[in-house]
Amino acid sequence: MFGNYLIGLREGLEASLVVCILVAYLVKTGRRDALAPVWLGIGAAVLLSMAFGALLQFGSRSMTFEAQELLGGSLSIVAVALVTWMVFWMRRTARHLKRELHGKLDAALAMGTTALVVTAFLAVGREGLETALFVWTAVEATDDGVRPLVGAVLGLLTAVVLGWLFYRGALRINLARFFTWTGGMLVVVAAGVLAYGFHDLQEAEFLPGLHDRAFDVSEQIPADSWYGTLLKGVFNFQPDPTWVQVAVWALYLVPTLLLFLAPGKVTANRAATEESKPHETPAATSHADHHGGADGTAGSGDRVRDGARRAGDPAGGGQG
Repeated sequence: MFGNYLIGLREGLEASLVVCILVAYLVKTGRRDALAPVWLGIGAAVLLSMAFGALLQFGSRSMTFEAQELLGGSLSIVAVALVTWMVFWMRRTARHLKRELHGKLDAALAMGTTALVVTAFLAVGREGLETALFVWTAVEATDDGVRPLVGAVLGLLTAVVLGWLFYRGALRINLARFFTWTGGMLVVVAAGVLAYGFHDLQEAEFLPGLHDRAFDVSEQIPADSWYGTLLKGVFNFQPDPTWVQVAVWALYLVPTLLLFLAPGKVTANRAATEESKPHETPAATSHADHHGGADGTAGSGDRVRDGARRAGDPAGGGQG
């Protein structure tokens, strides 16, 4: 349940941030007339995501067992690939997301109402489809009744509340750090989903080795025990995995997590920031000297003239 809660929270918060950025930009720029098309696009994206989830859930019931396992395994691999791309993309572009969305929204405003609907639909729809696919595959992997789905819904609701608090200005957190930590945990969850997806392919007889067990700790960690259920819900842990599952889990988790948590990307970003400062500082200083500081106070040149005037100029003297 926790793993699915994390999926719903992480994916839902991304979508909520996108909505907050779009709505706040329109409100601050005085374009409230464009809010209706934006909400229309957002609503269409949500409905499409729900329809896609329902299609996955109910459309697979009419298939044979082998076809269901083949579909589930294939979609698990696709979902893990999308989520992996998403966590790396968000880590790289989180600080630039606002500027990117503002640029797209400016272009859409210039093109008209249809462009606004499409922009909002695409911005939210991608997150919604990824969420529906990954939640469905995670629910199928845990095979734990409705609790995984409840966890995902609670995560989405939490994301909506957090998004509203962001919009109201009542919440301030380090988004880069938040997405780094949740992204790392999501990679761990994705590793379990990927391993179970390959198990589905083995059960569909698409891959061999279904009965070649790497180990079996079913007696030490019973699947129906509270800790067995916890490990299953959080990490998709299986007490008797096949060699293929163990190999896939390790080959995905170790390099992906090391690459995701590598400090080189952060160092590069800091270096780029430091390089940009020398180019920005002279312009900012010059601007402040001529027009005053950013807080509305007089610039340094004005302060010098005022001091000289107080020291030697007679009352009501000239301005030359």
